[in-house]
Amino acid sequence: MKVAIVGAGIIGVTTAYELAADGHEVIVFERHGAAALETSFANAGVVAPGYVTPWAAPGMPGKVARYLFSRHAPVRLSWPLSKADVRWMQQWRRACELDTYLANRARLQRLAFYSRERLHLLTEHHLLEYDRAEGYMVLLRSDKEQKLAQPGLQVLRDAGVPFKEIGPEEARVLEPALNPDTPFAGAVHLPGDEVGNCRQFALLLKNEAQALGAHFEFNATVHPLNPANPTLLRAVQPGMTLPQEGRFDAVVVCGGVDSAMLLQPLGLQLPLAAVHGYSISAPIREPLNAPRSGLMDERYKVAISRLGNRVRVAGSAEIGGVPGRKRPGAIQTLYKVLHDWFPGAVQLANTGASVQEWKGARPMLPDGPPVIGASGTPGVWINLGHGSSGWALSCGSARALADLMSGRPPEIDMEGLGIERLAA
Repeated sequence: MKVAIVGAGIIGVTTAYELAADGHEVIVFERHGAAALETSFANAGVVAPGYVTPWAAPGMPGKVARYLFSRHAPVRLSWPLSKADVRWMQQWRRACELDTYLANRARLQRLAFYSRERLHLLTEHHLLEYDRAEGYMVLLRSDKEQKLAQPGLQVLRDAGVPFKEIGPEEARVLEPALNPDTPFAGAVHLPGDEVGNCRQFALLLKNEAQALGAHFEFNATVHPLNPANPTLLRAVQPGMTLPQEGRFDAVVVCGGVDSAMLLQPLGLQLPLAAVHGYSISAPIREPLNAPRSGLMDERYKVAISRLGNRVRVAGSAEIGGVPGRKRPGAIQTLYKVLHDWFPGAVQLANTGASVQEWKGARPMLPDGPPVIGASGTPGVWINLGHGSSGWALSCGSARALADLMSGRPPEIDMEGLGIERLAA
């Protein structure tokens, strides 16, 4: 088939690779000048399948309400809130029911474990070299946090995920640079999990897709799809007075939050919201004072990742606000958490050119899992809504979609991962 893919983030790139590997003629349209410049650009890089769970969970509405008055809240509502944001939050609240949460958690983790297998397979097959580190540790500051972590640990046991509850002394053996002046109750160590540079991987896999014949059209803004000719793609590039048109056998929409607008004319109302996250990335000043792998501060939901010769600190979930404006409080929380745990890792006396501060929009559906597969319109397929777990879910989502498009049963159960879930 001749296939058009809209979007060259980590989801679009992995999808392009898998379809090209299956022998399809693939053209990717991306509105930016390069791949992986939005959500995939500077995310936390965590690949921890056991911790991939829906944000819509029992008790979360109350937590979000309490966070409104917290200076370092991991979740925040920012003004202005659009009508679409309010509708999304109402759907999210309904999805926090226990039965819905348990079903969506199972779907996400099934996809996440499969995706990690695919990630390792592709990395080894193509000898891809990108900044990554093995191991992941969840830091628990108090006895209360240790107690609250127990239900999640039972989920890990049920899933067969290897982990170990450890005390501060053992945690400091694994991560010797942890600040001796920051007390904490203990940690959970997951030796099979990892952190990796999502954008580096995306660029490397893009090269592999191109070697298989995939073509990338950058600076190309795609028009909303036409219900009369849904696989006739219209795109505009700089300097063009009229849009370029191309007819395809299939169109795959992987373009993040704005994908909802592309699909609206087809009668598909996807409740995608931009849940913004933040990160800071800085060169390591002294390796002995830096983390060895990836850690999560459970209280503030902030990840600290060792990515080669840099440290990345990422967190926050912000709904509403002005997309291009960074909220100072969110950035300050990242600096605080880094200073609490690794005060000597990087030079933060001033935030000059060496420190990268980033804000990105995660395309999130209210109940958690992405939607993968046929859109309901012949010839149009979707791979959308991965939220903050796009890196952890990308390789599995792409392979499953490629199998569906080729008429093969995917290697994992796709129950609840198709568009019919939203209709229900």
